[in-house]
Amino acid sequence: MTESTITAKGQTTVPADIRALIDAQPGTRLVWSAMPDGTLIVRAKSQSVLDMAGMLKAPKGKRVSTEDMNPWR
Repeated sequence: MTESTITAKGQTTVPADIRALIDAQPGTRLVWSAMPDGTLIVRAKSQSVLDMAGMLKAPKGKRVSTEDMNPWR
């Protein structure tokens, strides 16, 4: 089991073996989630939703305008 300590400023260092496991580089963002039972889940954020832009192509002849997508029309 790997450990780290929280400093007086609320900072901690991610241990080297964990950084290597997730291939963390300077600037890697971590997402922290606290579960109801006190368990913490820390996930390396490797992609932005913006990285998926253009992934899906509209079927030919099936274009929908932004106005038609608005649920409050």
